[in-house]
Amino acid sequence: MDFPPLREELRGLEPYGAPQLSLDVAPVQLNVNENPYPPSPAVVAEIASAVAQAASGLNRYPDRELVALREALAGYLGHGVRPEQVWAANGSNEVMLQLLQAFGGPGRTALSFAPTYSMYPEYARDTVTDWVVGAREDDFGLDLDRARALVEEVRPSVVLLPSPNNPTGTALPPAAVTVLCEAVGDGGIVVVDEAYGEFRRAGTPSALELLPRHRNLVVTRTMSKAFALAGARLGYLAADPAVCDAIRVVRLPYHLSAVTQAVALAALRHAPELLGQVDRLREERDACEAWLRGQGLSAAESDANFVLFGTFADRHAVWQGLLDRGVLVRETGPEGWLRVSIGTPDEMMAFRTALTEVLARVARVTPVTPVTRSQG
Repeated sequence: MDFPPLREELRGLEPYGAPQLSLDVAPVQLNVNENPYPPSPAVVAEIASAVAQAASGLNRYPDRELVALREALAGYLGHGVRPEQVWAANGSNEVMLQLLQAFGGPGRTALSFAPTYSMYPEYARDTVTDWVVGAREDDFGLDLDRARALVEEVRPSVVLLPSPNNPTGTALPPAAVTVLCEAVGDGGIVVVDEAYGEFRRAGTPSALELLPRHRNLVVTRTMSKAFALAGARLGYLAADPAVCDAIRVVRLPYHLSAVTQAVALAALRHAPELLGQVDRLREERDACEAWLRGQGLSAAESDANFVLFGTFADRHAVWQGLLDRGVLVRETGPEGWLRVSIGTPDEMMAFRTALTEVLARVARVTPVTPVTRSQG
């Protein structure tokens, strides 16, 4: 018998993760959708002070109900969200895993629409939840009639809808969320993953607005992206209080450390400053889209802090060519496409320079119809 006695369906699998390369190899790192602007010295000092205060009580367990943090997150979200509607965990990854632990499991199904976040099927696998994936349209939106029909056929207990979608950046209109919440009914939950929600274009609504209408709707967020706190690992959700109570059944004891809670609370006190670079990143994103199209490429219209672009006969050759020039992007999404995170102006200039050189050497696929946002 092979050792260790790993579950059969896990044998031979590699751990999830984007390439992590040193700055010596890739000084321009645009592959994991981080905010390129670190917290200011004033925010760092506030966080350090909060952590020092928390450290004086590290002999005691943290608040397992996250009372102060849930109150602060509810205040940040607005839209009438109350503290009892909020839950937080170690990154939105743990939030998602807890949702699948509570509402998935053997004999139950999770559903999404590809291309979608590559961790979703792993959450399903790890919780022994069946995984079904439908297809998005050519513009990466959803055909609502087809999506409804698939939900009615599969009867999933969890529907996972990233909006803006990763890796395409596509935002879902409220009508799509409503259609799927109604199709799922009380037999399941619809999770709208708004990890990149703060980067939405003006006029693109949040699914938070729909919480009063759909008790089976869950909206997840993270402080990793717009808040520039990827290293803090803090994700959270807003939902009906009954959903939060259900998650508390499966959460690990004291799952969120006192230090993490202190960091998050300090950051929320400085939310306007930490979010101050969001507009700048939106402008860089829009400029990146326009430039890519000017090179004869396709670029998905993004509401996130990244752009999916292509298409290439050999996308790995393009990825490697960029890396050879010190620029690391992500080889993800549909075949032929690559994803670039939005960085500082200097980083984006380095990306454009490197890609211009690479494009002179590699074959492209015939350009497809320019991608625009779905109105469905």
